[in-house]
Amino acid sequence: MTVRQPRYSKEEFARRGNEIYESQVRSQVEEGNHGRIVAIDIETGAFELADDTITATDHLYERVPDAQP
Repeated sequence: MTVRQPRYSKEEFARRGNEIYESQVRSQVEEGNHGRIVAIDIETGAFELADDTITATDHLYERVPDAQP
């Protein structure tokens, strides 16, 4: 199992995540996905949508192995 270390503070994660969600992701996922989870890489803007946090994050790591979700 790979141990991933965060490169940002919790506050910076939240700020970047919210900014990316509002400017890039929301319009693509909001309709028809109520209650689903979005994992966003705060460095690249890549995201994955799933029914639970683990699945969304795992799929994001498959696409972006060094992601910071």
